[in-house]
Amino acid sequence: MRIYFLRHGEADWPTWTAADSERPLTEKGIREMQLVAARIAALKLEPAALLSSPFCRAAQTAEILAAALGMTVITEPALAPGFGPSQLSGLIAKHSQRDLVLVGHEPDFSSTIRSLTGGEIKMAKAGFACVELVNAQTNAGELLWLVPPKIFKAGQA
Repeated sequence: MRIYFLRHGEADWPTWTAADSERPLTEKGIREMQLVAARIAALKLEPAALLSSPFCRAAQTAEILAAALGMTVITEPALAPGFGPSQLSGLIAKHSQRDLVLVGHEPDFSSTIRSLTGGEIKMAKAGFACVELVNAQTNAGELLWLVPPKIFKAGQA
């Protein structure tokens, strides 16, 4: 089983005063995600489901990717900030151990990947990682790749 982690795109709004959960992608974040989504689609991945945090910036990111992949987004409250290995176990059980794309947040994704693989990483905004679970019982995994958005933008993916 493979788990694909996609961190939401840029959503930096220095004067944002509404709830953090409502913070949208910036125009730059939307453009960047459209490019990243096209590059991800070119990889010809076949995930069983695309799950997203309910936060606006993640939901927008997921919708952009869903359009590129021809999929539907499933909003998953467990992917809101605070996501970790125990929530991942629940998602794996819920989705019958099929390949999943998860769209969410930092530092949750980096710490979850560290828990799965033992490796120290930092997910950039619009970064994309793939972890293969080698032991579903213990959620032990191997980081197959981590692609920062600048690689996708350079057309090197």
